[in-house]
Amino acid sequence: MIRQKAAKMKKNPSTKKRQTKRSRKTGAVRIGSSSSRVFEKLSLDVLHSALDELGNGFSNFPPAVNPIKDRIKFEETILEVARRLRNNYPYFHPLYAGQMLKPAHPIARAAYMLAMWINPNNHALDGGRESSAMEKEAVAEIAKMFRWETHVGHLTGGGTMANLEALWIASQLTPGKKIVASEQAHYTHSRLSGVLGLKFESVPCDAAGRMDMNSLKRILNDNDVGTVVATIGTTATGAVDPLPQILELREHYGFRLHADAAYGGYFVLADNLNPITRSSFDRLGEVDSIVIDPHKHGLQPYGCGCVIFRDPSVARFYKHNSPYTYFTSKDLHLGEISLECSRAGASAVGLWATQKFLPLIKGGEFSKSLEAGREAALKLYGRLETDNRFITAFPPELDIVVWAPVARRVSGASEYSRAIFNESAKSGLHLALAELPVKFFDFASVNTEIDHGTVTCLRSVMMKPEHLDWIDRIWEILNAGVNAVLNGTKREKEVAAKKL
Repeated sequence: MIRQKAAKMKKNPSTKKRQTKRSRKTGAVRIGSSSSRVFEKLSLDVLHSALDELGNGFSNFPPAVNPIKDRIKFEETILEVARRLRNNYPYFHPLYAGQMLKPAHPIARAAYMLAMWINPNNHALDGGRESSAMEKEAVAEIAKMFRWETHVGHLTGGGTMANLEALWIASQLTPGKKIVASEQAHYTHSRLSGVLGLKFESVPCDAAGRMDMNSLKRILNDNDVGTVVATIGTTATGAVDPLPQILELREHYGFRLHADAAYGGYFVLADNLNPITRSSFDRLGEVDSIVIDPHKHGLQPYGCGCVIFRDPSVARFYKHNSPYTYFTSKDLHLGEISLECSRAGASAVGLWATQKFLPLIKGGEFSKSLEAGREAALKLYGRLETDNRFITAFPPELDIVVWAPVARRVSGASEYSRAIFNESAKSGLHLALAELPVKFFDFASVNTEIDHGTVTCLRSVMMKPEHLDWIDRIWEILNAGVNAVLNGTKREKEVAAKKL
């Protein structure tokens, strides 16, 4: 059937012309004209030139191109992929303000794709010679954000694997000791502790979503804590654990300190943090290990995480023998300092190119984009805080805003949140929902009865710099969604009253 359709298209060029447009320069298929309204395409032209440049480096080899044998089937398959991918939320668009999803920068996409013609493996220099060098350089640039000139670290498949390595090293240095993290820390720490056979305990949070210091002290007094995990930007609210106070406790109790900065780490470059949050970022360089996710605020394709240790000597715990790798060079192979074996060299290439194009410096274009997202979050928070239809939690520390509709009971607020979430999505605004402790909200101030320990609230991650220019439109849709829900509820009550 597919081949019959393809044959008809071939016989009728006008039909094919209507369905697809092809660039004379690149041969790239362009699906209609509307795609140019949402997708950047200049990088495809640049990629074509870069591929020629890459090929010139191997021109001394005999021709060995692996041709596409069935051009029509190839094109049909890619177009089917495009149609399948349309069944997604618009993660790339400013009206997607829900989960932690941010489009990769064009240079990251192009560099990653370019590397795919070689498909390097950064486990060993045998499989990824230059991409391994690029990884070391890129990780060193990240380490410099925290003022680490000496370190050991590498990229991973994501924050989960990066945190696994950090906790594994901690277990080697503090055998038999407990791991503790806040109750708002990512669930991966509890799960990974189980994988590693380690004891784990959650530390209660204060009303701002940060680790509570009095609770941490009580746990530390049991004298069986080996590692404290400080979360620098919790997943739900973006809260930053009070690092200066945790460092002070480390002086007394002597535990190992790991910073899970998977989400918030890059904000060390931002200049518009509040003073309390800033004090934690200013001392990040004093922790023992850091995890940061370039595939979040670092503008990289998934999956690209990173783990870095301040003490390079921890590399000794990775030592192993391999009878079939590490022979082409006496230099350090990244597989010798990583639990993962095969790793995508393309991730390192994309990250290196991005950091070359957008240096990790304060006051640069990259840091300004972080500041724009935070400013957008503050603007949204400001509007919500002054609207008597809503109750806000604490002000955003980074770029995440959480709020709930005012209702007679907490359970009613949860129902309203879910309804507003759905109603806003109908008009193209995609938010998120979060289940948070009621102590994050001052429900007494709006006379809301607390009939449940948690509330389903609305959550918005304003991590795209473009969000700042879209605040008015976001508010317009949110406002219409709220009115539709409240008016609908009012009508339902009136109908129910008439039936009585």
